Amino acid sequence: MDMMTAVKVSEKIRTKALGCEEYMTYVVDRIDRLNPTLNAIVAMLDGDDLIALARKADTDLARGHYQGWLHGMPHAVKDLSNVAGFVTSFGSPIFADTVAQADDVFVSRIRSEGAIFIGKTNVPEFGLGSQSYNPVYGATGNAFDASLTAGGSSGGAAVALATGMLPVADGSDMMGSLRNPAAYNNVVGFRPSLGRVPKDKQELFFDQLPIEGPMGRTVEDVICLFETMAGADAGSPLSQQPAPASLSQYKKADLSDVRIGWLGSYDGHLAFDPGVISLCEKALEQTAAAGGRVEAIRIPFDYDSLWKTWLTLRHWLVANSRRGLYANENHRRQLKSELIWEIEQAANVTAADVYDAGVNRSNWFRVLNEAFVKYDILALPSAQAFPFSLDQHWPTSVGGRTMDTYHRWMEVTIGATLSGCPVISLPAGFDDSTASDGGKDGNAKRAMGIQFIAPIGKDRELLEFALAYQDSNNWFDAYPADDIF
Repeated sequence: MDMMTAVKVSEKIRTKALGCEEYMTYVVDRIDRLNPTLNAIVAMLDGDDLIALARKADTDLARGHYQGWLHGMPHAVKDLSNVAGFVTSFGSPIFADTVAQADDVFVSRIRSEGAIFIGKTNVPEFGLGSQSYNPVYGATGNAFDASLTAGGSSGGAAVALATGMLPVADGSDMMGSLRNPAAYNNVVGFRPSLGRVPKDKQELFFDQLPIEGPMGRTVEDVICLFETMAGADAGSPLSQQPAPASLSQYKKADLSDVRIGWLGSYDGHLAFDPGVISLCEKALEQTAAAGGRVEAIRIPFDYDSLWKTWLTLRHWLVANSRRGLYANENHRRQLKSELIWEIEQAANVTAADVYDAGVNRSNWFRVLNEAFVKYDILALPSAQAFPFSLDQHWPTSVGGRTMDTYHRWMEVTIGATLSGCPVISLPAGFDDSTASDGGKDGNAKRAMGIQFIAPIGKDRELLEFALAYQDSNNWFDAYPADDIF
């Protein structure tokens, strides 16, 4: 069986051209063969039990009970979100045996479309850092070279997609956690506009930096999962409910009508590995050749102040959400050093600092809005470094510049996050050079993505642009062969 798109699998199941049991057997077999090396899916149910659930889905379909576009299809939820009956570990030994009693809102929507939950996808501990390793399940290897990182925090989801262990996947994004692993594994990661996917956390008003969103091998797959996950919920006061749309209502953008502003390195403010910028510019050249209007631009802003704003808000939100763990001496001993650092840095953050950060964030939003008067889309690389060794927690140097925090090398993602605008990471291609940090056989195939940002609320327009980009930048033939491992 070919590694079909989720949309194609869904249609074949709906028309009974493909049985749920047949497809589940195929997926379980792939997981059995590939996951021991890659470690993308964790806390998985027994394969025989999953095949029995798929057989029941076939019976339901034969009786006319069709649940939705995910009917009988396997799904694994990122291990930062709750699925009733499954452990939500957050990659932490503190929660390694904590079984969720109910679904998160977006998970319940995926369930209502007929998905069969098979397990969870691996993450960094508490989602901190763009390298998916933790003391509970270990590290997730890159889909193209298991000795390199998958990125994070949606690393398990991205690898499972790229290798056909899942048809489609959910993820979440605070500092590029949908975008970075999508870039590193040649898949699509979409962070929707603020409020499009309802929040289902303890604090519902202030904590608006992380957002759940869809991932897929194609833009069409991402659109379908986005329409499932999105929409207002009574328990999420800042959530939005635009009119729902089906995939057939999305129309590929005419690239000649799209004005793209290429931000590059923010005039040298951001450091990049050699080859990242040129690879993204090559992808833009292909988009321009297909009709898109691309122009290198500069947005005047104090980027050092934007980084300070990011640190203030991140320290404040991360520390306050986990301060109870830090206060417990036994728990504190089990926390990763990056979380302890965030909490201890937050001790120096005042109420005035948080307010000032909010003002500067608002100013950044206004500056982007001014840019969107002239440009429909703004573009940046999805990451500053190519995939690095799985043994390295984070790059200490990028482009010859020292990284002063564990996440400074992902600074390129904070602009979209702070704006609340929708942003999508699309594959840009592969590095031509060999990995310098121990890739397989010294010849790693290292992927990179390019992120496109649209005005807030223009999620559909951004996805329609992505459909057109997909036509001009075919990435499908690059998925890893079964024998790569």
